[in-house]
Amino acid sequence: MPKQKIEGSFVALITPFNADGSVDYEAFRALLGFQEDNGSSAVLIMGSTGEVSMLSPEERREIIVRTAKFKTGRLKLFYGCTGNNTESTIDYVRFAQENGADGAILAAPAYICGSEADIERYFLEIADATALPLGIYNNPPRVKTDLHWTNLLRIFKHPNYVIHKESTTRVGQVAQVIAGRPDVSIMCCDSPNLGLVVPTMSLGGHGTANMTGNLAPAELAAISRPWREAGDDARFREAYLHLLPLLHYTYSVINPVAVKSLMKAVGLPAGSLRRPLRDLEGEALASGVRIVRELGLAQKYGFKV
Repeated sequence: MPKQKIEGSFVALITPFNADGSVDYEAFRALLGFQEDNGSSAVLIMGSTGEVSMLSPEERREIIVRTAKFKTGRLKLFYGCTGNNTESTIDYVRFAQENGADGAILAAPAYICGSEADIERYFLEIADATALPLGIYNNPPRVKTDLHWTNLLRIFKHPNYVIHKESTTRVGQVAQVIAGRPDVSIMCCDSPNLGLVVPTMSLGGHGTANMTGNLAPAELAAISRPWREAGDDARFREAYLHLLPLLHYTYSVINPVAVKSLMKAVGLPAGSLRRPLRDLEGEALASGVRIVRELGLAQKYGFKV
């Protein structure tokens, strides 16, 4: 069977919380609708932007069960299913598949600092043990394990892998992966500090796996469209340069502190961060609100600022 391909904007969704700290499922429903209505192709629920490391196993399973019921067919729902070892990751992936997920995104288990060989085997063992479409998130700043493009291209020969998200600063790595022509959608983080969006899209990448789309979904959809026609580069350049102030703001502190604080400030149903993370306040937050106004996002989306 042909692989499930995703192109465009793949938004790493925040996890909304109620005032008492519990997961807000009506807010989840509203946020998914916001993404559907503004051009996103897929969302990742319970990635690092979703504060997954601070969710309990019970919360993680309940989020899968309840949000999968919100599917309308217009938006693919992938879930962060990384556990602290191979078996727990397989368990999460199988649970997601049994409860309606469209796919799962995996990173290396955090903290263990596994070797490239061990982590390559980890990704392949999970794919062999499950049937759900899978994606790899190569994010060494978070997990301290970094896969070389040769490891990635070997993994991507497995039919269950459909997406790659790169979050290093190595343009050369992205180029080598694209040159290898794996049968996966090649995406990158939207951080302007990593600087991968421009080269990834110009080399033939399929989109961005981004955080800023929580606030500006249509704008991220615009810069995440693959380049296939004359003028795509000029269209991208104008949209990307216009969006740069917001991209720098959302990555001005550790993900997802800035984006979730700003969502709450403009009236999106986000709730607060889970402690020990704290919402931004004062000028740190006010500067983000000014950017939202200056870019015309408040008027476009009806934000309450």
